[in-house]
Amino acid sequence: MNNKLNEIRRKIRFLRQEMLSAGATIRKQVNGDEDCSEASMQLMAMRVVMLGLIAERNRLGGEERLMDVDERLKLDTRAVSRKPLKGAHGRRAR
Repeated sequence: MNNKLNEIRRKIRFLRQEMLSAGATIRKQVNGDEDCSEASMQLMAMRVVMLGLIAERNRLGGEERLMDVDERLKLDTRAVSRKPLKGAHGRRAR
């Protein structure tokens, strides 16, 4: 069971990378005033596959809990509230 779940997670990670790459290709084509219909159709097909993989992962008990807005904001606040290191970065040479 764990091997199957790990295999599905691996496929999801790989497919996410492929989808990001397809999205970048689409943006590049749109910015270049080119036809992006083929890349868009491929991306939509990848989304269908992704939904199937996520459903299978969840069926096997590998569902991942998504953070709500409050939790995400708390994480963002912690990252922003970190003070920069003192030294050359914070001061200008005179």
